Amino acid sequence: MFRLIPREESFFDLFDASSKVALTSARLLRDLVEDYRDVEARVKKIRDAEHEGDQITHQIMDKLNLTFVTPLDRDDIHSLAYCLDDISDSIELAADRMILYKIQKPTPITLSLIRVLVRCCEEVHTAVPLLRYPKRYHEILEHGIEINRLENEGDALSRAALEKLFEKPDNVLDIIRWKEVYEVIESAIDFTEDVADRLHGMVIKNG
Repeated sequence: MFRLIPREESFFDLFDASSKVALTSARLLRDLVEDYRDVEARVKKIRDAEHEGDQITHQIMDKLNLTFVTPLDRDDIHSLAYCLDDISDSIELAADRMILYKIQKPTPITLSLIRVLVRCCEEVHTAVPLLRYPKRYHEILEHGIEINRLENEGDALSRAALEKLFEKPDNVLDIIRWKEVYEVIESAIDFTEDVADRLHGMVIKNG
């Protein structure tokens, strides 16, 4: 269709960049937990990635305020931008808690949760670039289904982690530390499902 005013297509590039930051952050967190050394320096890399994500979100908001014709609904652009940013924020928070609580050695279930998170972020980073291709919107829905499945897997792991935590409540401080770490990682996984839900709504609206 001919348009008197061309749409601003760079939103798609910014969404792609934001989803890449989320995936990079998740992989950095996984690498940290798999090889728990040089913690301060490696957490700094995660913080740097989160700051990059913040800058991308600011760019999206600035462009949204200045753009007359957007390629997608304005509210959807706003919501998706912050949903993606929430993932990176939660990952940075999880890494920060490792230092704040002076975690000496991550538990195996921590690594299992983070690996689920990485897989969720991989699905997000594959789905988000498809927004610019209406003929491939059905693929976005397929990735959303997989994210929902992975989120359920994460829920089960989180419940198992908490059950194990309270089996031998000898050290109350350890319970407090690990409970929050698990909950923050689970929140990051939940935010990937929020992205999937937002993408689903956008597909229904624009498909």
